[in-house]
Amino acid sequence: MDKDINIGIFGLGTVGCGVVKILQDNADLIRKRLGFGINIKKVFSRTSKCKNLITNYIYAKDYKELFDDDIDIVLELIGGIDVARKFVLEAIDNKKNIVSANKALFANHGFEIFSKAAQNGVKIGFEASVAGGVPIIKVITRDLMANNIKSIKAIVNGTCNYILSQMFETHESFETILNKAIKEGYAERDPSFDIDGIDSAQKMAILASISFNAKVEEKDVHVEGIRDIDFIDIDFAQKLGYRVKLLGIANSKDNKLLVRVAPYFIEQDNILAKVDGVYNAISVISDMTGQTTYVGKGAGSLPTASSVVADIIDIAKDIESGTVKDTLSMRVFEKMEFVDIDSLESHFYIRFSVVDSVGVLSRIANVLSKYNISIKSVVQIGKGLDVVPLLVLTHKAKESNVKKAIREIEKNHQTIIKNGTVLIRVLD
Repeated sequence: MDKDINIGIFGLGTVGCGVVKILQDNADLIRKRLGFGINIKKVFSRTSKCKNLITNYIYAKDYKELFDDDIDIVLELIGGIDVARKFVLEAIDNKKNIVSANKALFANHGFEIFSKAAQNGVKIGFEASVAGGVPIIKVITRDLMANNIKSIKAIVNGTCNYILSQMFETHESFETILNKAIKEGYAERDPSFDIDGIDSAQKMAILASISFNAKVEEKDVHVEGIRDIDFIDIDFAQKLGYRVKLLGIANSKDNKLLVRVAPYFIEQDNILAKVDGVYNAISVISDMTGQTTYVGKGAGSLPTASSVVADIIDIAKDIESGTVKDTLSMRVFEKMEFVDIDSLESHFYIRFSVVDSVGVLSRIANVLSKYNISIKSVVQIGKGLDVVPLLVLTHKAKESNVKKAIREIEKNHQTIIKNGTVLIRVLD
């Protein structure tokens, strides 16, 4: 029997407690499959949801105790950036292999961490940082290593997907479904991180980096959220054969990168349109395998913890074989040029809130025409009300022209335009 592997855990929140449960409940299974065990040696956490679950451990008084010689792998499961970054960099300096689920950390300081890991000959496991229980990091960095990845289209936030799915199914408003999501634990009490697209942007920065060997950080991602989406938009999309989803998109063309998070109209027969509830889905197109799609729960204690434990096991096997080598840390992440978003062309859905009066459509159409934007279809809903939605679907148009047209309409026609205009792209 080979020597057991000892781990130290920093953080016993939702994911940390999930890791403890898996390692303890399935200890015999893991030992049988590996030929050795994974032991929780030390834990450091200021608060804990599961101290009583942990047996045969030492509760550290300082996180530096996790760098002791008898600990082989340390887990950073506290979240946030500053403290987590300090801990991870110190751990690497102490020649400790790292497993983390911290998307914010890798989206903002990934290159610093990978570079230091390569210099110190340690391995970084971060599978759980992107899509919970969906093993997309390993797919891209290992299974598709010989492929030239062309694009990624992904649903990587379960909260937003749940909200949009429920609006589609129940015909209820965004606010009603959001409150339901908070009550049922699918959304935080302050849901801004999810519904404004920040969570998705961090995950897409990581996916784009490893897919295109590029230096992509959170600040490089163009982000729009879903808080302005109304059931009117979802209903109109359905009638035209679309579903509304918050998508992360990353692609490379002519050595320029596009990384974006925004709501999109997606054709109903697209596999991503069929993924509902709290599930995530990542569709990867590469030169050799074509399109492959990976679906699973993107959050939650046990799905995310399962990915953490998978990383622990991978590193543990390397330690036992005496060949710890992180091919990701050895990659060259190049600084690439990003696509000018305004130069892109797409079909667009635009929802104007307008005064119900004669000549409104004509005035809007004249401005759109001025910017070479052709209307494919238009619907006005709720006649007889003071302010009604005017829904426009355009033919393919340049993004900069659409934005200019909307700005001009909102500025120069304030007598007929009320509230904010909603803009959603149609996925090609």
